[in-house]
Amino acid sequence: MGYDRIIPMKILLIEDDKYIAEFIKKGLKEELFIVTHARDGEEGIDCACYEDHDLILLDIMLPKKNGIEVCRELRNRGVETPVIMLTAKSEVKDKVLGLESGADDYITKPFSFDEFLARINAVLRRKKTKIEERVYGSLRVDIISHRVYFDETEVILRPKEYAMLKYLLSNKGRVINRTQILENVWGYDYDPSTNIVDVYIRALREKLVPLFKKDIIRTVRGMGYMVESD
Repeated sequence: MGYDRIIPMKILLIEDDKYIAEFIKKGLKEELFIVTHARDGEEGIDCACYEDHDLILLDIMLPKKNGIEVCRELRNRGVETPVIMLTAKSEVKDKVLGLESGADDYITKPFSFDEFLARINAVLRRKKTKIEERVYGSLRVDIISHRVYFDETEVILRPKEYAMLKYLLSNKGRVINRTQILENVWGYDYDPSTNIVDVYIRALREKLVPLFKKDIIRTVRGMGYMVESD
């Protein structure tokens, strides 16, 4: 396996060609990546904005919104997830246009899977050097060690509390609904009628409020929860 990862990395594939998509999904799943597949530009934007991913693989020739438009909109919305663009176009101007829209790398079809995987691993390594923690004021979530600190004192959290805090801080400034939290912290098969999200939000607040002397997790009535940008 190429990239050394403690937990499976999540990749969003935005690709309308079902044969190419199946080829990519099969190869990535064999490398133990978790793959979400969107089939057009608008669906891709929704997935990228409302779910936490480590990498986006983005085809340029997409229905509804093309890859250039998708990448620009994601960057305008503050989505910083690394993007690798996929396209049959090989002209320099198209590559430049893709990179200028906010993509991190560019690979031209057809490609060998070994080269494709090497590009993914390289982008993920660059991401790792830039984003190894989530920070909110004096609170620091260490993504590598899975530990949380307030100033220099460790905050002891249960695994799901840690995962929820990391997810909320990864989406600072955006309202996250209960379904999104369930899917990203507990998994897609969890019962959507459960109140487990509210239980864990309450538990997380009990540990964070004494540290901050205020509640940093805001309840947005009828919508969900958010941590406002610090």
